[in-house]
Amino acid sequence: MSEDRELLHLLPHAKAPPRSLLVVDDDAAFRTRLVKALADRGLSARGAGDADEALHLVRQSAPQAAIVDMRMPGTTGLDLVPQLLALSPAMRIVVLTGYGSIATAVEAVRRGAINYLSKPLDADQILAAFESQGAAPATTNAAENPPSLARVEWEHIQRILVDCDGNISLAARKLGLHRRSLQRKLGKLPPLE
Repeated sequence: MSEDRELLHLLPHAKAPPRSLLVVDDDAAFRTRLVKALADRGLSARGAGDADEALHLVRQSAPQAAIVDMRMPGTTGLDLVPQLLALSPAMRIVVLTGYGSIATAVEAVRRGAINYLSKPLDADQILAAFESQGAAPATTNAAENPPSLARVEWEHIQRILVDCDGNISLAARKLGLHRRSLQRKLGKLPPLE
């Protein structure tokens, strides 16, 4: 363990994993499993099901870090990031999502998150995101690896869907698509490139 700490000093962007974490996710099963997995690794972890509960826990115990789901009813994870940082400016935040796109990754980092990860993933992957701060997917060089047209379309659809708070009918109207066509596109896996 001391060797790991010594190696962290040699890496300019590496940081030690946080010792106290807040997991904010409206999926109770996922939140409970993640809190337990973090506790099994010797970390102090607490869970919150929504933004109000998360803000209350930060006021109460001031954890070093937070793992925040992007899509939640009410206040979204993206909206919660600056609120958490207002209460605890030194907090390190990783945003998780099942609907990853470059646009939302950029927005999460712009609002103060140190990293952005797409589900599914495990506790070790999340902890690694805290250690490798600044390695968010949005930092890839777009000039060297331009996304495919299918990927750009998928990201645009995701951005419009987020803007419409998940309302498929409204998003379809904004995109000029029939609702069923949009549902078919959403049912497909995102293009890798």
